[in-house]
Amino acid sequence: MVFSSNVFLFLFLPIFLAVYYLLPFRAKSAWILLGSYALYAWWRLDFLWLLAGVTLAAYFFALAIQKAQGPPRFRLLTVSVVLNLAALAYFKYANFGIDSFNAAITAVGFQPFAWTRVLLPIGLSFFIFHAISYLVDVYREEEPPTRNLLDFAAFIALFPHLIAGPVLKYNLLADQFRSRTHTLEKFSYGATRFMTGFAKKVLIADTIAPLVSATFAQPGPTLADSWLGALAYTLQLYFDFSGYSDMAIGLAAMMGFKFPENFNHPYISRSITEFWRRWHMSLSSWLREYLYIGLGGNRKGRARTYLNLFLTMLLGGLWHGANFTFILWGAWHGGILALERRLKEADLWKPSPAWLTIPGTMLLVVLGWVMFRADNLPDALRIYRGMFGFNGVALSDTLAWQLQGSELATMLTALVLVYVAPWWGARVGDVGTRLLRPVAATVATAGLLPLFVIAILKLSAQSYTPFLYFQF
Repeated sequence: MVFSSNVFLFLFLPIFLAVYYLLPFRAKSAWILLGSYALYAWWRLDFLWLLAGVTLAAYFFALAIQKAQGPPRFRLLTVSVVLNLAALAYFKYANFGIDSFNAAITAVGFQPFAWTRVLLPIGLSFFIFHAISYLVDVYREEEPPTRNLLDFAAFIALFPHLIAGPVLKYNLLADQFRSRTHTLEKFSYGATRFMTGFAKKVLIADTIAPLVSATFAQPGPTLADSWLGALAYTLQLYFDFSGYSDMAIGLAAMMGFKFPENFNHPYISRSITEFWRRWHMSLSSWLREYLYIGLGGNRKGRARTYLNLFLTMLLGGLWHGANFTFILWGAWHGGILALERRLKEADLWKPSPAWLTIPGTMLLVVLGWVMFRADNLPDALRIYRGMFGFNGVALSDTLAWQLQGSELATMLTALVLVYVAPWWGARVGDVGTRLLRPVAATVATAGLLPLFVIAILKLSAQSYTPFLYFQF
């Protein structure tokens, strides 16, 4: 069950919220846990044990880490983190590893290894990261381990962020589980934010999706085909994932929680460094705090700093999926981040006007998204060849007959929103960072309601389109 589904909108959410608000505060965590487990079990009941197992292991290991002293303390942390990573490796990378191994041995004449493919549990990467960050924080003594198993289990399973983030630290919500307010203002803001994300997902991302699929399926895309498809995917991914984040933040607000922002207008960035301060900010923060700093950060000299930046993004790319395309996408961004830092430290990075740096950064981002979207390396290379005009320049007949006016109109609307929204937010209040001013809130809500209704009608008429980040 996903947020953009009629079952969620008209069955699960009304029942969940009705019971939630009728219950006393001390019973709300139990209801959150029950509702979140029910939502997860709707996908696959048999994988609920994995979510529960990760939760229980993190809870008891954290208590043991607090009690231990000296080397045993570090060993407990190591064992707990390794167990989490082992679960992630098995379910997410076993198929990739066996496929790569079989490809290598069959190339030299051996028979492939027989293997029953492993199904990837949805949300695995996210709740594993939540568990690891909690364990590391307890080890660092930045957060005492909780003794309230119910609240901790509810945090790990909290359905707004369970499947696709944001990636949260327990200490950001620990106090809110102990005490939080439920007001009409919070609920109204949450509903507005949810409707915003729902409209972004259904009306923009899902409308563009067929164009993206058609382009990346082209056997010989032209220059126009390739650039149109790459730009379409750039917009689809942003409105799909930021739409999900809006919906998650909105649902949390309706329950009295405050989630951190996950996007801050990333496509107006003037460098790749700035882009990663604005895109998927919760993941960027997690990678910086638990991977980059863990590798040594900038404490071991310049060369090691550049290497740590590169490795952090390389591993971040691998986290997104078991495919060489994700590894190369991570290497692309890691290499650019290291280069930008080197240029700044050498005082070779000079301020440039926005009209030059924003398009330049977007070009690098779009080129990277091609690798991110492609199913494999040959598919990515096929699009890159098209982008450089090796298959002709004009729009191909194959794509032209599939191209619809609604897709082009939606892309134009999306581009306007990408570059007008920051200007609007700076003047009347940004839905993404704070409550709107009263007049702006009224206007926004009045405009959102018909869009929300249209989005529901469109959702009911179209086939199911999953959130893109569900695959990670």
